[in-house]
Amino acid sequence: MNAARFRKRTVFLIVYILFALLPIYWMVNMSFKTNNEILSSFSFFPQQFTWANYKTIFTDASWYSGYVNSLMYVAINTVISIAVALPAAYAFSRYRFLGDKHVFFWLLTNRMTPPAVFLLPFFQLYSTLGLMDTHLAVALAHLVFNVPLAVWILEGFMSGVPREIDETAYVDGYSFPRFFLTIFIPLIKAGVGVACFFCFMFSWVELLLARTLTSVNAKPIVATMTRTVSASGMDWAVLAAAGTLTIVPGAIVIWFVRHYIAKGFAMGRV
Repeated sequence: MNAARFRKRTVFLIVYILFALLPIYWMVNMSFKTNNEILSSFSFFPQQFTWANYKTIFTDASWYSGYVNSLMYVAINTVISIAVALPAAYAFSRYRFLGDKHVFFWLLTNRMTPPAVFLLPFFQLYSTLGLMDTHLAVALAHLVFNVPLAVWILEGFMSGVPREIDETAYVDGYSFPRFFLTIFIPLIKAGVGVACFFCFMFSWVELLLARTLTSVNAKPIVATMTRTVSASGMDWAVLAAAGTLTIVPGAIVIWFVRHYIAKGFAMGRV
């Protein structure tokens, strides 16, 4: 009975993995084809294998600058989000104050709000301050969504650390900054890794704010990919190559934090 159930689960898992990987494989497959082959035939492998699509992306400034811009504002946002969320999460996990649960819930409601709600306020504010079309503009806008998520994740990991560690460190003469940086953060490095992953992924794939708040100098790759229509039609091959390269940074981040994500699932914070 157990063997039969195990076989059914194995078959289901294999089918699910194949179904999930099929779109990714098909995009990679298209990236090595020409537009004529994509539109004229159906094949699981390129009949006219070409690197021209990737060459276009790496030699055309309008394409590769999109990746540079995205990585810049994503990195800025992730660093600021974690720097802000760490002390806030510590306060929620260690102290009780008036309205703490309400403030914590309010943070989560910000994370659940659609980005379109904040679009007009950000646009008017940044236009007034001269921040439009800058990496900092997108990074700060994404803080509204990433900081609450990072606080929620980190608070769960911090609550799992015994309070006696804090008290022992203070008795031993540690100042709070020294204790927090040298003792406490290494104990929750799994939580920091999980928070960094989710902050990175949101900023990397978010389109509405990134596209509206930028135009030329800080235009991200997700905005560039939506502008591949020309007089000759949609450039499917280059778009597939750009999509393939867009997956790479996320895959690299997942590879480095995979163990931390698994621990986050175990703790119920992912």
